[in-house]
Order: sequence, then structure tokens, then C-alpha cells
Amino acid sequence: MQSRNPILNRIDKEAAPGGSGFAYDEGRSAYQQATTGLATMDAAQAAGMGQMHTPEVTGARVTLNDVIVKTGINFVVLIVGAVIGWQLAPTMPWVTWVAMLIGLGLGLANTFMKSIKPPLALAYAFVEGIFLGGISWWYDALVQQSNPQYTGLVSQAIIGTLVAFGVMLALYTGRIIKVNGTFMKVMMVALISYAVIALASFVAALFGVGGGWGFYGVGTLGLLLCAFGVLLAAFTLNLDFAAIEQGIKMGLPERESWRMSFGLLVTLIWLYLEILRLLALVALSRD
Repeated sequence: MQSRNPILNRIDKEAAPGGSGFAYDEGRSAYQQATTGLATMDAAQAAGMGQMHTPEVTGARVTLNDVIVKTGINFVVLIVGAVIGWQLAPTMPWVTWVAMLIGLGLGLANTFMKSIKPPLALAYAFVEGIFLGGISWWYDALVQQSNPQYTGLVSQAIIGTLVAFGVMLALYTGRIIKVNGTFMKVMMVALISYAVIALASFVAALFGVGGGWGFYGVGTLGLLLCAFGVLLAAFTLNLDFAAIEQGIKMGLPERESWRMSFGLLVTLIWLYLEILRLLALVALSRD
């Protein structure tokens, strides 16, 4: 199993021969086999997997605490950026879109570079924070203009994101959701389908469909599509949880905690944006 996050997909590619100290070929084989189904293996299968050699790691190995700490740091930086973005949006709206483009560049850099660099991960969190602050202000202003009685749009989106994260984490740790081959195939079909629909919606929006919202602004269909996006982003968290869990079990280097926290942050940002759009469209439909 691999996460939909390309960031987390690089975990099994990190240590080339002569690089970070892994026995690369053996370690890659073990990790690939672990991530194809360890989360749902029974005790006998897990014991068989345990007979495989653990990749050699030079220095400290990543732990769950490392991932939690790095994720917390990224979120603090994200919040600082969001406050700045919110303050700048009314007078300098162009900053939001510049931040979005820079964030895209930093995201690609962090995704495809062989060795994760913490300053770039933090820079991504900061720039994406500016973008989120700006786009949140824009959604809030749009809703307030159309429906002054509706308040708390952004706070509701934040709470919704946190609740979705908590629910998915509970479902994953309780093994109620099992990240196996079937789950992965269903998610990949859903992700590809949603990406195609989103692209078509963007093109349609250019021609004024849905009042500039594309398919998302087409009545009940648009709301259902938004709800599907929220559910898809939420369930994608399970793929990220599984990738993080397997990376820890494989004893990857401590520096990989930055990549894991970065990958999780990408999914959470996507989830927040989906919830924010859904809530905005619901509010606008009440006008």
C-alpha cells in the first residue's frame, strides 16, 4: 500500500546505496511488502514478515513522537502564516494567489527531492498558511456579502477539519478501517475520478457554469460533489496514517519525520479547503 500523498510515497526510495546508510535493496523490498498489507495481516503473517531483516539505519530512527512534534511545529508555522494572510487579504488580495503559486513550487520541491530539508518544509507551511488565511477571508467575505446572518464560516471549517481528523484517526487505530489492497484500489479509482471531475469543473467555471463555481455551483449536484470531496480527503488520511506507521516500523531515519508530517499537512490542507468550500456553498444556497 502506498499513500496517495507523493510525499509519503518517497519513504521507500530515500536511501540509495552509499547514501544514508540503508541496506537499500533489502530495505526497499521489506518496506514494499510491509506497505502492501501489513496493516491487515493476521498474527501468523505478521510473524512471517518479522523474519525479514530490518534495514540498517545510521543514527536515530523515526518515532511517533518525532512525527507528532514535527507536525505540531508545522501547524504553528501554518497558523502564523494564516494570520498574516487574513490581515493582508483585504488590501493586498494578490498576495493570496502568489502564496498559492509559491506553495505549489515548494510542495513539489519537498515531494521530489531525495532528502527532505526541514527549512523548505517549514517554508511550505508558512506560505500555505498565507494562502489559507487569504482564501478563508475571501470565502468569509463572499458569504457575509450574500448572507449577513451567516457567521462563523471559517471556525466551522476548522472545527470540521479537526473532527474529521480525529474520527479518521480513531477509525484507523481501532482497525475499523483496514487499509488493505481493496481499500487502496477503491481510493485510487475515487481519487482519479475526482481529479478528472475537478479539472472539468475548472474548465466549465471559465465559461460561467455554476456562477463561476463550475460543477460545484450547480445546485444539489454541486453540493453532493463537494460532500464527496470532503469524504475523499478525509479517507485519504487513512492512507497517510498507514504510510507513517509502516515507515516507523521499518525504522527509517529520524529526519523522515519531516517528510511524514509534511505529507500529512498536505492532506489536511486539502481537507480544510474542501470543507470550507462546502460550507460556503451551503451558506450561499440559503440566500
